Amino acid sequence: MGTIYSLADFIDMLRRRAWLISMITMLGCLASVLVAVNTPHRYSASEVIQIEQPKIDDELAPSTVAGSSARRLQLIEQQLMARGSLQEIIEKYDLYSDAADLQMWEKVDVLRRSVFINGVAAVREGFADDGTIAVLTISAEMDTPELAQAVANEFADRTRDLSRDRRKEQARETLEFFQRQEDNLIRDIAALEEELTAFRSDNDLSIAGSLEFRREEIGSLHAALLSIDREVIDAELALSRIDRSNRAPTVQRQQADLETELPSLRTQRNLLEERRDALSNSLKTTPEVERALANYDRRLGQLQDQLNVISTRRNEAEVGFTLESAARGERLITLEEAQIPDYPVTQSRKRLAAMGGIASVGFALILAFL
Repeated sequence: MGTIYSLADFIDMLRRRAWLISMITMLGCLASVLVAVNTPHRYSASEVIQIEQPKIDDELAPSTVAGSSARRLQLIEQQLMARGSLQEIIEKYDLYSDAADLQMWEKVDVLRRSVFINGVAAVREGFADDGTIAVLTISAEMDTPELAQAVANEFADRTRDLSRDRRKEQARETLEFFQRQEDNLIRDIAALEEELTAFRSDNDLSIAGSLEFRREEIGSLHAALLSIDREVIDAELALSRIDRSNRAPTVQRQQADLETELPSLRTQRNLLEERRDALSNSLKTTPEVERALANYDRRLGQLQDQLNVISTRRNEAEVGFTLESAARGERLITLEEAQIPDYPVTQSRKRLAAMGGIASVGFALILAFL
């Protein structure tokens, strides 16, 4: 190869190596056309989902579904990209049926890399990031436009269904939990009340406040005994002061009346003393009884306080479940439905062939120069 000093020398080199340049260019163009023809097109379809906030303010009717929308959508994405879910979609749309050499796990991996789920965070309120997602975009790349649209729609539908079902299931489980807690507390209170009733019956405390009533009755008995003692003393004094100078029948009548009254008063006094002693004996165990009653009252108060709290939360859970059942909570609505793409996202076959031809010409010229 001589040195090229001018354009004439370069043209002379092209003339002398025309057969090599032509052959390399022809083979390169043919290979480029074959590669371009055998290169499959890839089509992409996207569906845009908007996360709509609850229709009723949380302060008026709070939802029982906890956590941010970003975290819930992340869990949903993990469920969508699970092997079982992807395998269902592959079998439903007969994906990759032309690739008979691919195993199912390989098809699952190809589909997992062909679907993209991207979320756009909502505008912050203040300085805190509450993890709220405003828009969710689901894209699918397939070999045909129809499959790209169908797969994108399928993933979008499953996302909406999983979000709705997950929220409803969480609200239902929350409601059932508080209902079970409420039922358990009601049963515990009823059992404790039965135990308290049996304790009152065993200790003759069937009437509420009977201890205070007994103390008051003992006080009344003391007053009655004092009154009877005064009457006995008055009767005995009257008996000793009978005027014996009166007529005999009058004296006998007065003496007989007083002697009849005294045994009656003593009998009444004995009865009152017996009643007082019985009540006093029954009060000997009152410290233990009072401690037991105080313990029962304390336990009943604690259970009742717990029941009030659980009842309030159960009512809130019931409101939350009603909101989710009526689709009044957070919802995923379609903002832009996936359409059949008009053009592939991969490089044009004509452009690929042209680039291959240009590369072939350049390689031929370099080889001819060498």
